[in-house]
Amino acid sequence: MATDIKSLKIRIRSVDSTLHLTRAMGLVAASKIRRATRNMNTSREYVGALDELVSVLRASPECERTPYMSPSGEGTRLIVIAGDRGLAGGYNANVFRLAATVPEAEVIALGKRACDRFEKPVVSSEKFSGLDAKRIADEQCRDFLEGKFGRLGILYTRYKSMMSQEATLLWVLPLEKTEKTGKADPLFEPDEQTVLNAAVPTFVSGVLHACVRESYASEVAARRMAMDSASKNAQEMIDRLQLQYNRARQNSITQEITEIVAGSGL
Repeated sequence: MATDIKSLKIRIRSVDSTLHLTRAMGLVAASKIRRATRNMNTSREYVGALDELVSVLRASPECERTPYMSPSGEGTRLIVIAGDRGLAGGYNANVFRLAATVPEAEVIALGKRACDRFEKPVVSSEKFSGLDAKRIADEQCRDFLEGKFGRLGILYTRYKSMMSQEATLLWVLPLEKTEKTGKADPLFEPDEQTVLNAAVPTFVSGVLHACVRESYASEVAARRMAMDSASKNAQEMIDRLQLQYNRARQNSITQEITEIVAGSGL
């Protein structure tokens, strides 16, 4: 009986230590959410403006001849964005599961977990900057024009709400033709194709940076929810163990009293 009481006490202390850790990690994630979502929304607005420009150009007959709409290469290149750390529920697992559905893709990994998964040099997703996005986007556009691959996709996690984040595959290149709207056509100098060719690297850079920011906001939200759930489960476990401990302690005391009473009657 004494052994059971001791083991229960050790178990309670162990779970309580875990509870303090999960609560601390949940608080850290909560403190990062506001900034992460603000940066995400700013990037969404920026990419929305870029997309409007590129959509107008894609509708132009002049742009149908641009190499960005008529790829010369074959194969797929995939930019996979995952987190720098774990303990975020199914966040990283959902990304890798979706990546597995794109066979024979050449992978560029962003986020330490993705870099470990695909054995790539470590690139942090939390500290990913606009300059990083521009460097990668310029390289991808150059390789695309040189025919090193035929299509470029970005696999990221779309932030829907604090409770919901969804692994998403966004195809960036080649550009698809869009239909003209009823609005008057704007004038581009020197011509639509030249402007589009110059705008595409900036567009890809903006989309990539926005996807990284959205993925990071999703990671923080997923970690907050995972730590809240873990803290709740740990507290419930402590309550159950404490009840078992109290019962074991009570039984031990009762047994001691019984032995003393029995001994006094000898």
